[in-house]
Amino acid sequence: MSTQTSTPPNGAAADERSSLLRLYLTRGILAVAWALAFARAHEEVDAVAITLLVAYPLIDAVSSLLDHRATPEGAERRVTAFNGAVSTLAAVAVGIAGAGGEAPVLHVFGSWAVISGAAQVIVGLRRRGPEFGKQWPTLISGGLSFVVGIFYNLQAAGGNSSLDVLSVYATGGGVWFIAQAVLLGWKSRQLRTQTA
Repeated sequence: MSTQTSTPPNGAAADERSSLLRLYLTRGILAVAWALAFARAHEEVDAVAITLLVAYPLIDAVSSLLDHRATPEGAERRVTAFNGAVSTLAAVAVGIAGAGGEAPVLHVFGSWAVISGAAQVIVGLRRRGPEFGKQWPTLISGGLSFVVGIFYNLQAAGGNSSLDVLSVYATGGGVWFIAQAVLLGWKSRQLRTQTA
């Protein structure tokens, strides 16, 4: 599989960069806000905590849908559609798992983190062209999500479950999304300067 998409026309690339910048920035801010809310609400797996747990993968599902609509036909568009579907299923599954306590929630969240992290890496690799700023924050975020998801499952299986880690996970993901938005903004300004 090629690690780059074919270079889109300048106007199309600029439009896609602008769309991705807004998407990544919004996604990052929402992740950090979610982390702050969840840090205060997860002492018990009650209705508020479960609502927040369901909301987080739904945020990812909506983001994937928006990304899918803004992405030209190709492999990365199919991956974003897949990730959106997986995130929707994860929202349902984590809502059901909430009735069983912390360990089932951590298993579901960890499994989703592995799959969505892998999808994020694939999309980042497909967008590694210079017109999209090499996608390093996306690749690092996706890779960390994959590794951390495995750790969450091991932690849950070992009887040492704690949902404290989810606020850290969301904060880290949010920071990387914001970093990717900043990188895209810098790249857009650099390209405008070159063509001025």
